[in-house]
Amino acid sequence: IVGAENSHTVAIARILNIQKLVRGFRVTHVWGESARYAKDAQERGEIPNIVKDPKDLIGQVDAALVDHRHAKYHLPAVAPLLEAKIPLFVDKPFCYRVSEGKKFLARARKLKVPVCSFSVLPKQAAFAELSKEARKLGKIISVVSTGPCDIKSKYGGVSFYGIHQVDMVVRLLGHDITHVQLNRGKGNHTATLFSASGAISTLNLISEGRPAFHVSVLGEKGRIDKAITYDDNTYLSGIRTFCRMFRTGKTDETDTTMLMPVAVLEALEKSIQQKKRIKVPSIT
Repeated sequence: IVGAENSHTVAIARILNIQKLVRGFRVTHVWGESARYAKDAQERGEIPNIVKDPKDLIGQVDAALVDHRHAKYHLPAVAPLLEAKIPLFVDKPFCYRVSEGKKFLARARKLKVPVCSFSVLPKQAAFAELSKEARKLGKIISVVSTGPCDIKSKYGGVSFYGIHQVDMVVRLLGHDITHVQLNRGKGNHTATLFSASGAISTLNLISEGRPAFHVSVLGEKGRIDKAITYDDNTYLSGIRTFCRMFRTGKTDETDTTMLMPVAVLEALEKSIQQKKRIKVPSIT
């Protein structure tokens, strides 16, 4: 694993190394943003080895994860691993800018290296159930989501926690987002997403308290309202997903599923700065 500051590192290592919930996989090496982070992850996750540079993983591992808190560090950190043809899971968000993500995925295709990225929220059973029910509603008119987000986070502003809502909502909308606008309040904010289909959707970005994730879907044939609760083991479904890709070389994730959330977040960041509606950058 590249990155030890994020709590995900220890969680993943404990599931694979201590609970041994995914047969045939274990975390053997970790690189940390500091020696303290690396040592803490090693001890709590029972990870045998610490490396001083992500490149030191080459020749030592069959696959790698990267989970920096700030997405701008993700792809640069694992670029050498991609060149070494090591399969990669990139934690959310996949990257900080669409342009770098497109180049990375194009290179991965040329090298025939499997890569996937996603938020853990769409992997929860509650979201899977919501998605199944939403398909019965016909044309989607609006999606409204609520969840925690600090648009001033030092780890990438709206991208850091906004990715969870964005990843869920764009999947429900079939990745049809053309423009966005972020509407600022004092501490809590909303974001409006516009779709070519005519759908207009809202994200409630709440920085106060501990707001649970919630999604409402309004369609031609009715509506669904559901709290997106975490599975008993929050990370297990996601871990099984990327381990399946490591084993088979195949993933259900596509350029669209990985890049559209980044495009929306990039546009939202510009909307904060420019205080207006922003066109979502092209992902093709």
